[in-house]
Amino acid sequence: MKELIQHIAQALVDNPDQVIVNEITSSQTLVLELRVAKEDLGKVIGKKGKTAQAMRTILSCASAKTQKKAILEIVE
Repeated sequence: MKELIQHIAQALVDNPDQVIVNEITSSQTLVLELRVAKEDLGKVIGKKGKTAQAMRTILSCASAKTQKKAILEIVE
């Protein structure tokens, strides 16, 4: 999951080397914290949050096999 979100985010931003994804795992949930450069934050979120919502949808579909709830947090 971490690599999936990292790959998508790196394709969207101008500074792909500054994309950092931290994975926090518990028994029922998986939290992925996405950090990008300040100037790329708008590109990851998108207009009205549509890009971020699309990334969350892809993540939830990919996590269905593991039967864990996956949460994507975009951190400034």
